[in-house]
Amino acid sequence: MRIRKRSRGETEVFTDALNDILFILLMFFLIVSTLANPNVIKLSQPKSKSDTKAKQNVVVSIDENRQFFVGQTPVPVEQLREALMPAIQKEKTEVPTVVINADKTVPIDEVVAVMRVARELGARTVLSVDKN
Repeated sequence: MRIRKRSRGETEVFTDALNDILFILLMFFLIVSTLANPNVIKLSQPKSKSDTKAKQNVVVSIDENRQFFVGQTPVPVEQLREALMPAIQKEKTEVPTVVINADKTVPIDEVVAVMRVARELGARTVLSVDKN
């Protein structure tokens, strides 16, 4: 009598769905990373207790060295009106909003100057602050 070993079938890992799952995760993280709007210009902002948010149409930043930025483009203070005008006119909202990110060491005169220019161009202004 001859005893045979049973031949076991080869085990296989089903990985067809793995490619689809990895592709979906990759797309999700790519889309989420483009929606994030990190502040590239490092500022220490004043604190606030309220939580009012405005849609960020045009962002003007003023750093501790009193350098002005429209978006991420450095702009001399004398040319602020010329830099803001196309950005405000490009917005399709009824009343465009200019968000001002100013370092807490910046004198209030600089912030008011930006507010004045934005008001003359027909935009409203919002001062961005840190919570707490």
